[in-house]
Amino acid sequence: MTKSASKSRPRSQLADPVLYLGEPKELTGEHELPAGTVEVRSLRAPDKATSNEDAAAVIPLADGGLVLAVADGVGGARAGREASNTAMKILRDRLLDPGVAERGLRATILDAVEEANAEVMALNLGAATTLVVAEICEGELRSYHIGDSEILGVGQRGRIKLQITPHSPTGFAVEAGILDADEALTHAERHIISNVIGAEDMRIEVGTAIRLAVRDTVLLASDGLVDNLRPAEIVDVIRAGPLAAAADTLIQLAHKRMMGVDSRQPSKPDDLTIVLYRPSQAGKQSRSSR
Repeated sequence: MTKSASKSRPRSQLADPVLYLGEPKELTGEHELPAGTVEVRSLRAPDKATSNEDAAAVIPLADGGLVLAVADGVGGARAGREASNTAMKILRDRLLDPGVAERGLRATILDAVEEANAEVMALNLGAATTLVVAEICEGELRSYHIGDSEILGVGQRGRIKLQITPHSPTGFAVEAGILDADEALTHAERHIISNVIGAEDMRIEVGTAIRLAVRDTVLLASDGLVDNLRPAEIVDVIRAGPLAAAADTLIQLAHKRMMGVDSRQPSKPDDLTIVLYRPSQAGKQSRSSR
C-alpha cells in the first residue's frame, strides 16, 4: 500500500513506499527502515500562494535496499508540480514491479527516468523537472541525476565522499575552476538549467558506487537549499548529531536566508525539499540485484 505524507510526522516502520507530492505548505516525514533512518522536510517558498512544485520519494526495496529521490518542477506552478509528481509516481511504480529482480535495479531506474521524460513531454504544458536519485544497496550509494538538484555524501568528520556536478552553466564553471562556490551562488545565470526531464535531449548521469560507513550522511535536496546555504554550511549541519535535528536546522537556516534578513548572505526564495539518510549496521548487509 502506498501512502502520501501529511503535515504530521509519520514514523514508518513498514517497507512501504512514501511519496511527498508538495500537497501541504509544510511537511515532515521520519522513517526507520531496515536500511537506515530517513528524514524528509519540504517547505513551500515564503509568500507563495501556489503549490509546492517539489516532490520526494522514499522507496524501500523488498530485499532491504532503499531508493530515495527528490524532484524540483520547473515551468510554472501547475506544470512544475505535474512534472515532479509524474517522475516520482513512475519511479515508485517501476520499482514496485515484480520484474525488478530480473531486470536489475540500475536498469529499472534508468527505464523509469526515460518513461518519466516521455510522460512529461506528453503533458504539453511546457513542464519539466530536475531529478536526483540515490540507490542504496549492500552498503553502497550510487547517484543518478538530471538537472541542478543536489546529492551529497558526507562522513562524520565532514569529508565529502560524493558530490555531483549540477547540470547548469554555473555548475560546470565551478567544476572547471572558472568560478568558486561562493561566486556561483550569486551569479546572474544561477537559475539556468541545461538538462531536465521533459526535453528531447534529456540525459541521465549515473555516478560510481561509493561505500558508506555507518555514521555517514546522504543528502538529497532541491536547489532551494543550495541557492541559500554554502556547501560548508550544509556539511557542518549534517555530518554528525541527530538526523532529525539536522533536517530541521537546514530548513530553518534556508528559510531565514530566503526571508533576506541579512543582506550579506545569499537569498533566493524557492520551494525547498530535503531528504537525509543515515545507514544502520543491518542496512549495510542488504543485497539487491544490480
